[in-house]
Amino acid sequence: MAVTYLMLARLPEGGLDAFDAYEGAVLPLLAEYGGHLERRLRTLDDQVEAHLITFPTSEDLAAYRADPRRSAAAPLLESSGAAVELLAVRDV
Repeated sequence: MAVTYLMLARLPEGGLDAFDAYEGAVLPLLAEYGGHLERRLRTLDDQVEAHLITFPTSEDLAAYRADPRRSAAAPLLESSGAAVELLAVRDV
């Protein structure tokens, strides 16, 4: 059964460019693990970004998160100063 996640990233002033560079590096990897970006939203002030992502299983998410290319891009995320929260969600 597919698992859906809500990712929330809170971006400090000046962190958007590094965050966008990180996303540009890691979002293309989703498909290799069966992941699908359902929706990508950003607040009008560019301080919060939300992703709705679906994976076939939680193990597929774990494999995506362990990808060495994602790890190599981690310094971009760190330099963005983004505070990231990942929540498993369901339709109600």
